[in-house]
Amino acid sequence: MDNPLTHEASAFINFRNYEFQDPRSHGYRWVDIKHLRFPAESDEAQELLSALIGHEQFRDDYAGGGVLAEGTRHGPYWLRLVAPDVYEAVSRERSADILWGWVNQFSEVPAELEADLQQEVFDRLAVADQIYYLSGLGDESIHDSGRVHEHFHEFVLIDRSAGRITLLVAADD
Repeated sequence: MDNPLTHEASAFINFRNYEFQDPRSHGYRWVDIKHLRFPAESDEAQELLSALIGHEQFRDDYAGGGVLAEGTRHGPYWLRLVAPDVYEAVSRERSADILWGWVNQFSEVPAELEADLQQEVFDRLAVADQIYYLSGLGDESIHDSGRVHEHFHEFVLIDRSAGRITLLVAADD
């Protein structure tokens, strides 16, 4: 069966590209954003999550190798262990709190980075109809090189008016 999602665009925000007062503050952090279109008749969030997990763009270990069509990893996890039911529905407020906490964990971020994060991340959270957070799957789910990430935050944003599902990963290595 063909996947109903179509990859539309991607964005990558690398904290190293910004001037911090303390250069150690960037902490090798980044945000990876993937936008996929879904058909108007898609109703169920669980079906959309399942389609996302089955999409080629989901096969990314976020450790420098990029998307691998036949990949078996997703972030720090074995792909086979990621399922729609491991995602927790969260509010806009909770997702923003998690992300701002991660962003500001070392020090205040430069204004330019804050503006880019606002546009690419937080403005998208504000318009999402549904937000899902990939909660920790436990040690048994982590693949052989999955501990490269100190923090790994993954959100799935469903924006029905735009017909878009956004995979948002904020991590550091």
